[in-house]
Amino acid sequence: MTDERKQQLISDFNKFNLTDAERAKTEGSYISLPSGNTHYEIRGEGELCVLVHGYAVGYFIYDNIADGLVKNGYKVLRYDLLGRGLSERVKGKYDIELFVKQLEDVIEALAGGESFNLFATSMGAPVANAYCAKHPEKVKKLIFYAPAGMDTFKPPFYMYLSACPLIGDFIFANWGEKVLFKNVTREMKHVDIDPYLEKLAESFRYKGFSRCTLSSLRHTILKTKKSTAFFAEAAKKNIPTLCVWGNADITMPFYMAERFREIVPDAEFHELDGSGHVFIYDEADKAMQWTLPFLKK
Repeated sequence: MTDERKQQLISDFNKFNLTDAERAKTEGSYISLPSGNTHYEIRGEGELCVLVHGYAVGYFIYDNIADGLVKNGYKVLRYDLLGRGLSERVKGKYDIELFVKQLEDVIEALAGGESFNLFATSMGAPVANAYCAKHPEKVKKLIFYAPAGMDTFKPPFYMYLSACPLIGDFIFANWGEKVLFKNVTREMKHVDIDPYLEKLAESFRYKGFSRCTLSSLRHTILKTKKSTAFFAEAAKKNIPTLCVWGNADITMPFYMAERFREIVPDAEFHELDGSGHVFIYDEADKAMQWTLPFLKK
């Protein structure tokens, strides 16, 4: 992508309201839920797989995983977390409880009462664990890709600054979206990044994104003790679990895998050599080589 095109996209950040008229221009479907208006997609036939994404991106991060699942005979339900993608920028605290409520609403409205396989990447992992702790009977299998939420996480300095009142608000208001946008592809090596950036920019252009991601950082990403407790609680439910993690991950660093394996000792674990944080988009074939056999067991 040229620098000129990047600047064009950046110039539209935080300019537009996410109205029904704007939603009508986009792909996917929308549903009004008690937790907030949610952008989602359902496709395929067969056993249901529900995909929960992470911190800054929308459900498009699962484009290649979803394609692989549908091709192999699964039905896929994926949705944008509140505050990002094309879902509503609701008011309030963006903590795990908010995201679990949204997941509960999505399942109740769209899953038809059936049990399902639950996928989660990055910040989606604490959400998935908290859901499993409450509703273990609903989840057949649990699949993690580079999960956030370990209490051994050492946040970079900018995260500490962002967590501070006033200072963090000033940083995010002036630089947050731009830094996220420019750095989000730094771990991608194997695919054309332009379509990824175009889809990401679609989310950034709607007002409220910065407020919501800052709140998510403060109340979900940095609440690692709380998230780790949910991992431990969910592990007690004896749900078959798979975890795939790239050892070149610098967003959710691979050193946290040791803590994961301590807390979830019965999980099937696979290390991807040289893969970064967004391998499910960048190198989906590597993720699928472990995911499909696990689902079929």
